[in-house]
Amino acid sequence: MSSQRKILHVDMDCFYAAIEVRDDPSLEGKPVGVGGSSGRGVLTTANYEARQFGCHSSMPVFKARQLCPEIILRPVRFDAYREASQQVRAIFSRYTDVIEPLSLDEAYLDLSHRQESGVALAREIRQAIFQETQLTASAGIAPNKMIAKVASDWNKPNGQLEVRSSEVASFMRGLRVSKLHGVGKRGQESLAKLGVVTCGDLQKFSKLTLAERFGKWGLDLYERARGNDDREVSGDRTRKSLSKERTFSENIEDLAWLTQVMHRLLKEVSRAVESQVEQEIKSRVIKLKFEDFTGTTAEKAGQEMIEADYDDLLKLAWERGKGKSVRLLGVGVRLATEEDQMDLL
Repeated sequence: MSSQRKILHVDMDCFYAAIEVRDDPSLEGKPVGVGGSSGRGVLTTANYEARQFGCHSSMPVFKARQLCPEIILRPVRFDAYREASQQVRAIFSRYTDVIEPLSLDEAYLDLSHRQESGVALAREIRQAIFQETQLTASAGIAPNKMIAKVASDWNKPNGQLEVRSSEVASFMRGLRVSKLHGVGKRGQESLAKLGVVTCGDLQKFSKLTLAERFGKWGLDLYERARGNDDREVSGDRTRKSLSKERTFSENIEDLAWLTQVMHRLLKEVSRAVESQVEQEIKSRVIKLKFEDFTGTTAEKAGQEMIEADYDDLLKLAWERGKGKSVRLLGVGVRLATEEDQMDLL
């Protein structure tokens, strides 16, 4: 990990909801959610006033209303969100050409070529975003992408944190494993059985031990717990896939119940494809991880997100488990690259 790398992760604060409040000042200080208004709809996001009641993205609207009867729901307005996202990205481009968007509301920036400190650059970028869009953003500055993303969540909302190269070891030792990408509630429970709560705890286990116990996931954990991440910020990245996942607090043994969850995730993916992606869909994908941390992926070519096709994929993946309960469900699409689209002509 080079000490010269200066990676910034910028994450807009409650982006969709913040835009709704900005455009309607009467909502200021009130709990606001964005998403389907019907009882069967789900929240796309919720502002911090609503989150204080336990509301969050992907939550069914009826549940959000139970937790917060005063929540004000606004329909999704992708045109407004795209416009604000383009404004923010234009600000990024004043500082670097190496920008890797992750979605409309977050991106990595490689600022390694800049002479200014990462702290100063992050503060300047966030100030420019607020002055030009009246929206707030949080940021993480670090020697690599993984730590920058963790750091951007540290002082939300409207804050930032820098983790210097010399601070990585101490930062990671004290970091809770729940902050690591891919460690959901079930993963935390499995690690807790080993006495692991922090990355420092996890560092006590050898790579071989973690691989024997958790397979490839264990190898990933070994590297992540030490803050190792050599991925480059890819400014010309073409999105190859888009998916939504859910890690269950208790393993699921009921295919019918799992199918209902899959349908909700499918709606989220469909909205995300509509709002974020200009590429054609290449194939539809279902991913399952089972109780023993093994997994499988079922995939079917096609450009339409047909619910019945996903039902078939889920059944196929489920049968591969041979009776094992499910700890994680993923629903998504693979996207056609420029080369793929040329092949279709």
